[in-house]
Amino acid sequence: MIYLDSNVFLNAILNTEREGEKARNIIQKLQEGQITAATSALSFDEVFWVVKKHRDYDRALKAVKTFLQIPNLIFLDVNDETLWSAYNLAEKYRLNPRDVIHLACALNHGIFTIVSEDRDFNKVKEIKRKGLLDF
Repeated sequence: MIYLDSNVFLNAILNTEREGEKARNIIQKLQEGQITAATSALSFDEVFWVVKKHRDYDRALKAVKTFLQIPNLIFLDVNDETLWSAYNLAEKYRLNPRDVIHLACALNHGIFTIVSEDRDFNKVKEIKRKGLLDF
């Protein structure tokens, strides 16, 4: 199983170039059951916020509804265990809060590969980052 950072979904929605195409291919593979993937409930917030910022509220609503309906995508909860793990990761790697929450969600569920365009994840020894163009 792989972990999909929110920027995978955002590239699929907003990017018309090569990264967007790659992101849409990943989601298509997920929908067809060719891969299994998880993301954090935090991705809902990120997708909604960024689409609203770059488009409008109604498009953001449509985007997150489509996001929530992606077959075979597992949404991982953020609970107190996740937040303590995130805190420890932040202390160790000095990453931004959302990044460490995503990391904690993945690692706490035994997922050791994250698909993300965020190169900050390269610092983290416990997980392997694959960029969209690497997938």
